[in-house]
Formats: sequence, structure tokens, C-alpha cells
Amino acid sequence: MPAALVGVLGLVGCATGPQFDTQDTLSMLTPSRVAMSDEGATGEQVVWGGMIVNTRNLEEATQLEILAYPLDRRQRPRTERTPQGRFMVRVPGYLESVDYSPGRLLTVTGTLERTVTGQVGETPYRYPVLGAEDHYLWPREDEPGTTRPRFNIGIGVILSN
Repeated sequence: MPAALVGVLGLVGCATGPQFDTQDTLSMLTPSRVAMSDEGATGEQVVWGGMIVNTRNLEEATQLEILAYPLDRRQRPRTERTPQGRFMVRVPGYLESVDYSPGRLLTVTGTLERTVTGQVGETPYRYPVLGAEDHYLWPREDEPGTTRPRFNIGIGVILSN
């Protein structure tokens, strides 16, 4: 019995990813719905994620432009799915733009503050602005230590000349 408990605890200790409390969030509210809606979603709690498009360090916060994607059960953006619009997120303090570079995946929980008008290329665009309460920068797929744990059972035979 103690060995089984140690095994279970070992597996739990290997779990990676964000541990956001999603109980009070609106999962059906997407950035594109908020941007197109005239109804105010200000004050709503959401968990959104996607791919970083741009990072801009401001005096007291870092502003990230994110291309949103649906989230999987671990709250990782599913980039193989259809994008759900763009949003801006303001994270208090300084985030290193080399780490938070375009192409990186980010999941954020926070409160919708407002909608602002900006541009995507030459096209005007309405961005929902999310005040971050917590965020998780997903490791790059090619970074060491980001592969999933593997369990092998068998007999290994190594032959050499």
C-alpha cells in the first residue's frame, strides 16, 4: 500500500501546467464575441489563451497581444483549431520580451477591463483588454524537460559489435 501511495504522489508531482481556478469564469465568452458585442462584458472573469503576437513593455505593466485559441483540458491553447480572435492582456510589472516573444503560447486568467481600438496591419480592430490575475507561459516544445513523462516496462537488450 505505501508503494502505491508513493507512486501516485510521484505522478501528481510530475503534473505540469497552470492550476487556474475556473469556477467563476465564463468559458463561452471568446475574444471575438466580446469584440463584436455592443453589450459590455466588463468585469467578467475569463480564462483565455493563445499565441503571443506582440509584447510591449510599458512604464508599469507589460502589454501582450494574443491570438486566441480554444483551450484543452490542461488549459493549453490548441493552435490546430480555429482562432477565436485577438485580445490584449496587461500584466503588472516587467516581463522579458525575449521570453514572451511572438509565437510563444500563453494562458491567462483575469478580468475584462474594456475594449480598445487598434489595428491588425491596415485593418481597424477591436481588442478586448484583460487585466491579468495569473498567467502561464507554456514551454517551447523543443526546450529540454518539456517532453511528457514516459513509462517503459520490458527487457532491454543491447547488442554491440
